[in-house]
Amino acid sequence: MADGTKAVVDTSAADAAADEAALAAAIDELAGGKTAPAGDAGAPSPNASTDASTDPEQGSAPDTPVTADADGAADPAADPDAAAETAADKDAEAVTEAVTEAGKGASGGEETSEITAPLSVHEIAAELAAGTARRKPAAPEPAPAAKRRPTDPQPTVDPRDTATLPRTLPAPLRHSGDKIGNRYRLEECISQTETFSSWRAVDEKLRRAVGVHLMASGHQRARKVLAAAKSAALLGDPRFVQVLDAVQEGELVYVVREWLPHASDLAKLLADGPMEPHAAYQMVRQVTDAVAAAHRRSQAHLRLTPRCVLRTDSGQYRINGIAVDAALRGLPADEGVEDAQRADTRAIGALLFAALTHRWPYPEDRYDLQGLPKDLQNAAPDQVRAGVHKGLSELAARALFDHPPHHAEPITTPEELARAISLMPRIRQPEPELPVFPTPPRHNTHALPTAPIPNRVADPAVAPLPASSRPTSTRRTRRRLRRVVKATAWTVALGAIGIASWQFVDTLRNNQGAVASPLPSASSASVTPHPTTHTPVPIPIKEALSYNPLGDGPDGNDSIGKAVDGDPNTNWTTQWYNDQLGPKPPALKSGTGLLIDLGSPQAVSSVNVQFVGNHTAELRVPNAAAAADPKGAPIGEYTLLGKKSGTAADFTLDSPVTTRYVMIWLTSLSKDSDGRFRGHVAEVKVSG
Repeated sequence: MADGTKAVVDTSAADAAADEAALAAAIDELAGGKTAPAGDAGAPSPNASTDASTDPEQGSAPDTPVTADADGAADPAADPDAAAETAADKDAEAVTEAVTEAGKGASGGEETSEITAPLSVHEIAAELAAGTARRKPAAPEPAPAAKRRPTDPQPTVDPRDTATLPRTLPAPLRHSGDKIGNRYRLEECISQTETFSSWRAVDEKLRRAVGVHLMASGHQRARKVLAAAKSAALLGDPRFVQVLDAVQEGELVYVVREWLPHASDLAKLLADGPMEPHAAYQMVRQVTDAVAAAHRRSQAHLRLTPRCVLRTDSGQYRINGIAVDAALRGLPADEGVEDAQRADTRAIGALLFAALTHRWPYPEDRYDLQGLPKDLQNAAPDQVRAGVHKGLSELAARALFDHPPHHAEPITTPEELARAISLMPRIRQPEPELPVFPTPPRHNTHALPTAPIPNRVADPAVAPLPASSRPTSTRRTRRRLRRVVKATAWTVALGAIGIASWQFVDTLRNNQGAVASPLPSASSASVTPHPTTHTPVPIPIKEALSYNPLGDGPDGNDSIGKAVDGDPNTNWTTQWYNDQLGPKPPALKSGTGLLIDLGSPQAVSSVNVQFVGNHTAELRVPNAAAAADPKGAPIGEYTLLGKKSGTAADFTLDSPVTTRYVMIWLTSLSKDSDGRFRGHVAEVKVSG
């Protein structure tokens, strides 16, 4: 394959002007679907027009220079300055039109959950800014003082100045079956843009499916993509699709991430219509909690779309492409903290708006959703569609708009949005509808199985029987009645015999007991024949704590409170493990625990634990040595009370145990769809 970096460095000013004019023409085609007149020598080729209309993300740059048209316009190849001025004028007009029309017709090509959306307003501006910088003369002028240099989240030491690298370098050409890094075999190209390509691949070392992004190492965005991927990999939050590898190898930069084969993105979930209130509430709550946790660690997504939000088979939402998607498309990563928080909050508001109304809250059509007309801009979801949940509608408007309807206060950060969701009245899951059974036929239901089948209802279309055959029908009815009477008599007789036999045996038993048994003593007479039943009383839980003595920190500390929040639809999720827990390698450790603090010593008689998936758990309580420091005490200082396996564990103690702390020690975790092992505790209830 030709070296892309060398091709850009060696090109002449005429080729640069021709490429820029072709880029402006491609953007004009993207904006309005217009084509140049047949007599225009500078019009792009038919193949280029076809490619642009098929894939809006893939640019077109012919190699032939642009010549003068029939009106005698200046030749851009001969006069680079004139070409730059002409293209610059086109850029200003193309931005507004391309932003409005970029999404039209793009949804038809999005066949899988991994294909990203058409270019947004910021992405088109980034592409135009890249082209403008490439048109400038060889002697560059100093950059404006207002624009500061981008700062990577995880800078990589490199003596080169990335400003000298090319901004538009074609994506590396690869085919199915090629190997990357002598490990990842490319299987299927999911999406292809001008600067990068995305693939479904197979990790031949670990024998699992992965996703791979490919980009030329000479591209100016390559350093930012590597830095963003390394920063996302350090996040370590299981609610985000994990970045597994980020490598620069020769002329190639590739980023490897998890692949969720059985997950469905939000755009696919909305294909059949809007979500129910409970489903929309679960989606926005889980996504907001994850994004807020990322922002607390100074990490932003910056390109949160319905294609990035994936729902697994277990109902959990995973977020794909944090920081990496924005870096691949040249979106500015050096925005202030407030701008990044507002961008992600507005994106979550757009997701909730689309889930409630089945409409995209902007004029253009995106993600197979119809855009809003101009007269409905800045309208709340309940003003767009009838029957929308009032609380969720207000929440979406406050997160999406800078000036929400009814003078409501806007929400500008994911942390504020998560707090507003927690203050909402909980939306319960609708009760499942019972199946409708057909009405049974009206006949004698007390008849025995030997009773004959009742007569069928006469069909009015059938002619009545002749009079000569009616006596035969009467005789059959009488025979059937006699059979029913006989069967009933036998049933009554057998029942009487059974009752008499039972009374006779009971009489004999009482007589034998009266002869053989001595008179009851004072001690035996005080014993009651039936023990008193104990009614369990729920014990309030003060808090849940992560018990991880075999690890280097709390396990799943961000979601620990969901195990005791009273909602079985939420769960505490541990970190992921490549191997199952166990006492021997390759297991990383033998277990991880959930420590329940009751606030004060209580008499505990039963503990009920609900899981998501199959788990094995032990119920333990601390002994006297572990009571002083329950989180730091080793697991050997906890007394084992029981062990259960399955999707739920009901520990019922023979006698109550007085303790302040109760330990749920997980020794076996469920295997998620991505092939990794995680613990999911939905709810813990303690009774005394």
